[in-house]
Parts: sequence; C-alpha cells; structure tokens
Amino acid sequence: PEETPVRIFMVNTQARCTATVSTTDGAVMYAGAARISGVPGTAAPIFLRFADILGSSCGSLFSTGRHLDRILETDVTCIDHGMPVVLIRAGDCGISGHETPAELDANTALKARIEAIRVIAGERMGLGEVSGKVIPKVTLVTPPRAGGMCCTRTFIPRRCHEAIGVLGAVSVATATLYPDTVTGIFCVAPSQAVTDLAIEHPTGDFGVRLFRDGASGELTGAALMRTARALFRGQVL
Repeated sequence: PEETPVRIFMVNTQARCTATVSTTDGAVMYAGAARISGVPGTAAPIFLRFADILGSSCGSLFSTGRHLDRILETDVTCIDHGMPVVLIRAGDCGISGHETPAELDANTALKARIEAIRVIAGERMGLGEVSGKVIPKVTLVTPPRAGGMCCTRTFIPRRCHEAIGVLGAVSVATATLYPDTVTGIFCVAPSQAVTDLAIEHPTGDFGVRLFRDGASGELTGAALMRTARALFRGQVL
C-alpha cells in the first residue's frame, strides 16, 4: 500500500498534526491488522504525528524547571508534551496502581490528596489557580503488568479515567525517556531515534511513538497510532 500524508491544524492547541494514511491508487484502505484497545477487530493503521506540542500549555516540557519536584511530601513530575500532566508513583499514595477506576473513585482520601497536589502543581507549572480547571491532569504510575512501559491510572481531574487521554499518554511516555523522573525507578525507555512505547491503562494499552534527533538525542516529535474506520456509506438523491 501507499502512504498519503494529510496535514491537520488543531484549533484547540494551535498545533499541527500529520496523519499518515494507507491508500491504494489514492483511495483510503480500511482493511489491516492494527488494533486499538477497546475497539473491536482490526483495521489499517493511521499514524498521527504531532508537531509543536512540546510545552503546548506551559511553555516548556518540564515547566517547573525540574524533572522531579516534591509536593506535600510526595515526589512528582510535572510534564507537558501536548497535555500538562502531574505524575505520581501509585505506591507513594499507598495503592498498587492496578485498582479499577471504580475502586479509586470510591477512595475519597486518595482523591483529596491528589487534588491538593494538583492545585499546587498547577501553580508551579504556570497554569495559575487550577481548582476550577481540568488541567493539569494527574496520572498515577506503577510498573507494568502486560508488557508495556508503565501502568497508569489517570484522573480528569477528580474522576478516574477508564483509559487515558491521547495527549496525556504522550506526556507519560515522554517522562519515561528521563531516568530522573518519577518513572525512572521502575522504567526508562530505550535511547534510540524512534521509540515505540505501550502505556497501560485500565482497559488495555495506548501506543505512542517518540522521535529523537540521532545526534543530540533531543526530543523532536511524537506520534500515535489510530485505525481507519468507515463511519457511514450512503446515497443522496
């Protein structure tokens, strides 16, 4: 099959994205072997490569100026690669990080602690008073159980997500590139020009592709795999 790039301007973040679509003679191919957790069957892959999303809301990747911060006696990593996220080790909150979203939503003490950390982190990240905002997100991280890079539980902002947000997954994956973030204790992504990572979440995993400059090792972009799906077919008379 051929590959056709489709450039997209994302109005909400003012960033650009290029979708690489599998085609044959200019027509979209739908059949393929790619799969996404929670989506039935398989289909042709579509890679979405994002540009200009590093520090999209906070102005820099690590907006506090550090890879590791200490808030309310808890180690956190504040990172923004398309989505501002506060990473906390699940074990530091007294849980395994493999609980179901329903179990975490019922843990009012945990949620109160997470929200207190989030509000302080939001101010340090340059987002101002965030108690009435949905960003930054908070993601609890723990070692993987299904072969991924790490396992996550994400709060958006006060309820545990059944999966993980698209750009939130990019921020989490990016943190694993650095050994001195909260994820460095149990995982560090391999150092290579193109790195494919699976971020586990409550209902499966999310695939993220990270790009780095071969000479400097500097982060240059990120891509996500989606699948081609026909939404409808019809005839208008």
